[in-house]
Amino acid sequence: MYDVTLFLHNIIRWVALILVIIATVSAIYGIFRKRDWTETNRKLGLYSTISLDIQLLLGLLLYVFFSPITKSAFTDFGAAMGIADLRFYALEHGFIMLIAIVFAHLGSALPKRVDTSDAKFKRAAIFFGLAFIFLLFGMPWDRAFFPGLG
Repeated sequence: MYDVTLFLHNIIRWVALILVIIATVSAIYGIFRKRDWTETNRKLGLYSTISLDIQLLLGLLLYVFFSPITKSAFTDFGAAMGIADLRFYALEHGFIMLIAIVFAHLGSALPKRVDTSDAKFKRAAIFFGLAFIFLLFGMPWDRAFFPGLG
């Protein structure tokens, strides 16, 4: 079960990252091109947050039930904090990604609270941009592009 969950978590990370990039770039483009906020812009935000929510669910399954890394860290959490790899997966990765998810949800929800397209794009650009930055810092870049394959 660990391998399947990790594989899905890894595949969807690329989907989520691409969707957040597209949502961010679309919002920035909308600001500079003075575009109207459309249903497509709203859906980009929605799909970005859905993909991140799926990531959160898969990540929690790994964290709590399946990952041998977190199981190892939980046997002696204090000692695990002294080992960079264990600390990253037991603490830093989840915390940073949770912040990214919060920013993405704000990027999706806050544009609904203003009336002008410019304000909608600005809110989306700020919060999806912040989500993107946190995703970059929280992703395990040392992992295989597609673990378990080849």
